[in-house]
Amino acid sequence: MRRRWSIAGQLFALQVLVVTLLVGSATAGAVLLARRDARSAAIEKVTALAEAIARSPAVADALRSPDPVGALQPYAESTRLATHTDFIVVMAPDRTRYTHPTPALIGQRFAGSVAGALAGGSVVEEYRGSLGDSWRTVVPVRGEDGAIIGLVAVGITTEAINRTLLRQLPMVAAATGIALLLAAAGSWLLSRRLRRQTHGLGPAEMTRMYEYYDAVLHSVREGLVVVDRDGTVALVNDEARRLLGLSGDAPAEGPAAALGLPPGAAELIASRRPTSDEPMLAGDRVLVASQRETRFEGRTLGTVLTLRDHTELRELTGELDSVRGLTQALQAQAHEAANRLHTVLTLVELGRADEAIRLATDELAAAQQLTDRVVAAVEEPALAALLLGKSAQAGERGVELIVDEDSRVDGEPVPARDLLTVVGNLVDNALEAVAGTEPPRRVRVLVRQDGTGVLIRVRDTGPGLTPDQAAAAFRRGWSTKPGQGRGIGLSLVRQVAERYGGTYAITTDAEAGGAVLTVRLPVPS
Repeated sequence: MRRRWSIAGQLFALQVLVVTLLVGSATAGAVLLARRDARSAAIEKVTALAEAIARSPAVADALRSPDPVGALQPYAESTRLATHTDFIVVMAPDRTRYTHPTPALIGQRFAGSVAGALAGGSVVEEYRGSLGDSWRTVVPVRGEDGAIIGLVAVGITTEAINRTLLRQLPMVAAATGIALLLAAAGSWLLSRRLRRQTHGLGPAEMTRMYEYYDAVLHSVREGLVVVDRDGTVALVNDEARRLLGLSGDAPAEGPAAALGLPPGAAELIASRRPTSDEPMLAGDRVLVASQRETRFEGRTLGTVLTLRDHTELRELTGELDSVRGLTQALQAQAHEAANRLHTVLTLVELGRADEAIRLATDELAAAQQLTDRVVAAVEEPALAALLLGKSAQAGERGVELIVDEDSRVDGEPVPARDLLTVVGNLVDNALEAVAGTEPPRRVRVLVRQDGTGVLIRVRDTGPGLTPDQAAAAFRRGWSTKPGQGRGIGLSLVRQVAERYGGTYAITTDAEAGGAVLTVRLPVPS
């Protein structure tokens, strides 16, 4: 009785047949591609070499010399051996050879097409010459006046190209054999496990595995947003909800537009573009986002967006930059103070005490005047310290920071953290704008509290902004300076202003020509 094949056996035979056909087709394609690549590489090689020889001043001088053969034959042979080509022929415009690997052929006519080279172009062809079939390139040699004084032909025989290809065949054959063995083994294992599509797991085990993976995804310290190929959010873990500011009753899956995601996250998910460690604003937070496409067996499943909170790191970095700038300013001031002290001491030694006292008291009065004005106008200690620190930082950078006489802040009308964010970023932006410009470089700061809120206005003498630049200045990632990680400061200012229901704008100073950044923050009830 004839034995019938089982489904597993039929599947195994079908898979082996298909894999064999695929691997065979892939091997044949690889061989054809390798042959084409080897030929293309040979053509590129002889073309580049021919052009290099033709442009050599030594070759042009040798063609005009009384004995071209004696000057060119050693050069051509040494170059041919060094470049592993089969022939380098330098000839006169009438095809008379001056060089050849076979010395007996020197002085005879070159066999091949040269019309294109004589016309000023180049000739690339496969031709049967004195050395057999070869791929060759013929290019002209021009004199100083541009006239064609000779031709250069460089070629590689087809046999040499085939030898290069044959050296690759054992590796291709070995890869084919390994691929067939692996595919056959995989098909055999798959046929044995056909009846166990769940890899031997029962319903309870599969449920436990799902619960385990779900618990892991929701407990990791990175925010995860999984999106399918249709743009529908399939998973938002707990950390992502916290970072993105999603409420507890917000759906965990569905269309991205219906989840109330921040604009930056919604735009990134909709674009599907891959990114790594891209800064993103989400409310008060500065997040670092990375997005990757997920694929399985060649199919695109969707994207995975990972989020990390860098708010505290950004704040610490900003504080570190401020401290570093203040330290540098203090070092410069200490150096300058030492110079002035030496001057005062020298004046005293010279018996000019009055001038020494006047010099010392003028410097102290100027510094104390700024401190008294800031402290008297601004009762918020953190803001006063910020303005004094920025003044020292500006002085170090050759910029005059002026605190407007109309500045007045009583107490803490808005939280100090938000006030420092707005004032600090506006001043930093102004200092960046005037850096490198012609003197005078000035930044004027006004912080005034009235019955409706706090007005912050920062003017600079920089180049200003065009209307298009002013319209985009508060957008995340926009900056006039090159480099990654920029375009965050004014975005944070916009976030603070919008959270308080305030306003923000950029205009141009009609007198100084620089930018005027104005932010108004209503006092919260």
